[in-house]
This record gives sequence, C-alpha cells and structure tokens, in this order.
Amino acid sequence: MLKIRLARGGAKKRPYYHIVVADSHSPRDGKFIEKVGSYNPMLPKDGPAPRVSLKAERIAEWLKKGAQPTDRVARFLSQDETLGQTVKWQAGNNPKKGEPGKKATERAAERAQREADRLEAEAAAKVEAEENARRQAEEAAAAAAAPPAEEAPAAEEAPAAEEAPAAEEATAEAPAEENA
Repeated sequence: MLKIRLARGGAKKRPYYHIVVADSHSPRDGKFIEKVGSYNPMLPKDGPAPRVSLKAERIAEWLKKGAQPTDRVARFLSQDETLGQTVKWQAGNNPKKGEPGKKATERAAERAQREADRLEAEAAAKVEAEENARRQAEEAAAAAAAPPAEEAPAAEEAPAAEEAPAAEEATAEAPAEENA
C-alpha cells in the first residue's frame, strides 16, 4: 500500500520534513518513491516563507493511483486550495486517548486502598483513645465517690513517719553549720 507521509530530515532539535510517497512497509526515513513536498516546522506560521510546500499535481496523481495520506499530511492537503476538495480531513475520534493506562489505574487503585486503610486505622485509634479516656474518667469518678479503704491511710502514714525524723535531723544540723 502506498502512503503519502512525512520523512524526517534536519539536525538534532532542528526538524525538517520531506513529504514523500513511499511503501507503507518501508522505514520512516528510508526508501521512498517520490518527494512531493516539504514541511519546515521551524518557520513562523505567519512568516513570508510558507511552512508547507506541495507539488499539487503530483500529489493529485498519486491520490488517483490509490496512495493514502497519513493524518498529518491529510491536514496539510485539506488546507491547500487545489487539493482541499479532494482530501477531506477531520480530527480522529479517540475517546481513550486521555485515559490512564492499565498500570496507572492499578497504581491509583492501590493508592486509594492504602489511603482508605490509613483513614480507617486513624478512626479506629481515635475511637480507642476516646474509649480509654471515657474509661479513665469513669474510674476516677468511681474512686472519688467511693469511701477510702482502711489500708490506704495506713500506707500513707508510714511514709510520713519515716520522713519526719529525716526532717528533724536536717533542722538540727542547719543551726550547727551556721554557728561554725
């Protein structure tokens, strides 16, 4: 099958394209049958020199022989006055073009699952903290409402008794040191 397509030329980062008629199986910049135009994307759109130059008669002949233009070349041909009636270009309809691929959707689903798990763990921790705080408040209220047990004051008196002689010794030593 014959194609009317672009063949890249020019230097690195300075593209220049030849519009060629080539077999569809040949490489992009490889063997071609005939060069029928050129496209220089580096020229300004409204500049004095045209960005696209076409050999309209030769292209019309190749179209009659069955050559199919690629999408980009069909756009150029539809803008040409002489070939605009023979070649109708319309934008392709690819609704899946903007959608993420299979791997990206899987990664997004995993990310959403991790986020949901994290939020669930935070909510569980918050509920547990509130439960612990409520339980501590209940225990404190129960301890304040209940009368003190008999063993608790005895335990409190013993340390106080031990501390008292130590306090007396400290006061007794302090005046002796001042006198010296």
